[in-house]
Order: sequence, then C-alpha cells, then structure tokens
Amino acid sequence: MAVPILAYHQIAVPPSHTAPFRSMVVHPAAFHRQMEWLKRLGIQGLSLRDAMPYIRGEKTGKVAAITFDDSYANVYENALPVLQELGFTATNFVVVNQIGGSNVWDTPIGVAKAACMSVEQLLRWHSLGHEVGSHTLDHVHLPQLPMEEARRQITHSRELLEDLLDEGVSSFCFPYGDETPLDRVLTYEAGYSAATTTRRGRARPDNDPFGLPRATVRRNDSWLHFVKKCVVG
Repeated sequence: MAVPILAYHQIAVPPSHTAPFRSMVVHPAAFHRQMEWLKRLGIQGLSLRDAMPYIRGEKTGKVAAITFDDSYANVYENALPVLQELGFTATNFVVVNQIGGSNVWDTPIGVAKAACMSVEQLLRWHSLGHEVGSHTLDHVHLPQLPMEEARRQITHSRELLEDLLDEGVSSFCFPYGDETPLDRVLTYEAGYSAATTTRRGRARPDNDPFGLPRATVRRNDSWLHFVKKCVVG
C-alpha cells in the first residue's frame, strides 16, 4: 500500500503577498483543519519512523507520515498541540547547528527571519513520542560539497542529535531535495534507516528507502487538494 509522506515547513500566519516562499507557510487554522481531515478519513498521522513498517509493507492500514523541515519554533507552538489533541505523531527534521537559532540559510534570499526550536523544545517534542530526524548541520546543498564535507554534514548531525536525545536517530531529510546516488550511500553508511526527498509521489515498498518521495503541503492548498495528496496516487 502506498503511504503519503506530508512535508510541511512553517506553521504560522503567512507573510505579505510579496514575501519569497510564502507558499511554504501554512496557517495554523489550516493545519488544524488538515489534521482533522485525516482523522475524519480514518487516516492515522505517524512520524516517518512509525510509518516505515507500512511503507515497507510489513504492516497494513490507513496511515500518513507527517514531517516538518527545518525545526521551526512555530511548529512547536502551533502544530504540536494539534498533534497531541488528535493522537498523531510526526517527524521534525532539525538543522543541528541552528538549534535555538534561526533560518539563516533563507535570509540571503529575502525570507523573513524565523526562530528554530530550542533544546528544551526539541526535548519535549521527543518526550511526547514524536521523532527527531536530521536535516544536516547547516542546511547545505549536499551535491555541491566535497565528499568528506557531505559525509560530515550527514554523519555528525546524527551523532549530535543522538547525544542530545540519548536515543538513536533513524531518519534524514535532504535539504532542498538535493541529492545524488553518492549522498544516498553516505546516508546509509551514517546509520540512518530512511531519507526523504522533495520528489513528488507516495512511498511504496519498492522505493529506495533513502530516496522517499513526499507531498509538500502549501499555504493555498484547498481542502480537496489536501485530501487528494493523502488518498490519491
């Protein structure tokens, strides 16, 4: 059975019409409605870690993986209470060197500064049963880096998160969706079990677990568009 992996970024009031990448900011009320639609459709929202047995075909059932890129503080503030209310779990892909920092990788292109989760917020996220995954140390374009630097970004980010959480980290997300066959190998060698891309589609048992497709949820998705991302494909 194919499993949708939903990809979110910020959960906040969207910025002005002229702001770059405004579509990546989903209003908290819209996010709440989307999660309620999953519940209404009988779809259980799961972290990528919890969804992997369904993706591999080891379990069956109506599930959707819920993922958040970049570890924004507004996800903790606005999405976490909704997930708790509905009994869902989710994965938070962390830019490790910006824990307690901000989206410094975005500000050169005009994206407004937004805070990333603090250590305390990440630890509470984890304590509530949600997954913490890696999004590299610095939100880099991995294919543009020398192999050893790409390896460091992938491997050391996992090591630091495992030290913080005192638990294994199994999920990785390629920043910008940029990856090559070598980057997938490096992710496997670093000890992860799965990695997500920005390639569109639903995850199936025959997919490379280090190149899983996702469905990006955008600010202006209608309820019908959202439901199609979850049940069609």
